[in-house]
Amino acid sequence: MEETYLLKHPGVKKKILAGGRGTLPHFPPGTKVLVFHFQTLLDDFERTVIDDSRQVGQPAEIFVGKMFKLEVWETLLMSMRIGEVAEFWCDDIHTGLYPIVSKGMRLIAEGKDPLEGQRHMCGMGNLFHYHSTGFSDLDELMKNPQPLIFIMELLQVKTKKNKVRQLESWMMEKDEKLTTVPLLHMQGNALVRQRQFREAASKYKEAVLLLKTVQSREMPGDVDYISLGRMIVPLQLNYCQCLLELEEYYEVVEVTTELLHKHKDCVKAYYKRAKAHAAVWNEKEARQDFNMVAQLDITLASLVRKELKLLSERMKEKYWEEKEQFWNKLERKGSKTNAEAKNETKQNEVDENAEEKMITEGEKAKNQTGAEDESEEEKIKDCGEKQDEKV
Repeated sequence: MEETYLLKHPGVKKKILAGGRGTLPHFPPGTKVLVFHFQTLLDDFERTVIDDSRQVGQPAEIFVGKMFKLEVWETLLMSMRIGEVAEFWCDDIHTGLYPIVSKGMRLIAEGKDPLEGQRHMCGMGNLFHYHSTGFSDLDELMKNPQPLIFIMELLQVKTKKNKVRQLESWMMEKDEKLTTVPLLHMQGNALVRQRQFREAASKYKEAVLLLKTVQSREMPGDVDYISLGRMIVPLQLNYCQCLLELEEYYEVVEVTTELLHKHKDCVKAYYKRAKAHAAVWNEKEARQDFNMVAQLDITLASLVRKELKLLSERMKEKYWEEKEQFWNKLERKGSKTNAEAKNETKQNEVDENAEEKMITEGEKAKNQTGAEDESEEEKIKDCGEKQDEKV
């Protein structure tokens, strides 16, 4: 009873919504993985939902005894049976780090690096340094820590011997991450040989994420930190090559630029960025990067000359294409103007004919009126002469 309802844990209240099956799982730390769905709510009248793993479309996973940042979650889940659904009210003494955990899960769900932009310091230190998690609701929780409600459903308990789908890479041990990286590298290379570039890019990116996670635990400038940085370089270059094949040139420029900030003499990074610039018609930037390749590695001078010649030819073709499009546009505009002029001339002719017709009809009417007036005058004159004869 005490284990099920957490009676010995202050600041926690549990209510079982749906009973589970079997007995409570007991296992030594690090030997099991808990797979669960969760919903996080504010303890207000509306019970406002902050996070919901079902909306993301995939359950969460944590390793028992791996020092999960939100320690209370491990306690809550270990009080549940498989299939059980329970509601937990947790005081703010247990929920202070929830914004950090939530931010990491949201970034992972978006396919982003949860450590991107962080400096070498603890999670709380990074939050205080940047003053924001990047999510307004989590920022509000950071400013005003408060009790939270967690509704959890324990789906499965896995042993480490089974194949575990590792969604949260930062939950793995350092050795596990370093062991996984070469496997991902080999898988990426095999996919490249099969020309499955998008899948290969995903493998390289995952390996880079693991190495960055390990590197974030080291002090900048230390031997291990520098060594991990060098391990990241070939993976990022392979990732960029896949992106070039996929014609995602702007991302290549972004990744290689970030790489060159840390490794200013990386010839391959300059070369791949030059190819990306050339593909999107950035002639000036492409020439600068190609020239840097020749300066850093004299043996590639002939290759650079070929690339520059090809770039010049492509720019000329683009120039003539744009010029032809411009003249075609002008011709269409000119033909339209000529057609309008012809229509205007025809309209003027119609107007002139109508005007002449009106003038002719007016003259006829005038002549007819004049003739009638003359005949009337003659009649009057005849009448006058007859009266004079009578007199």
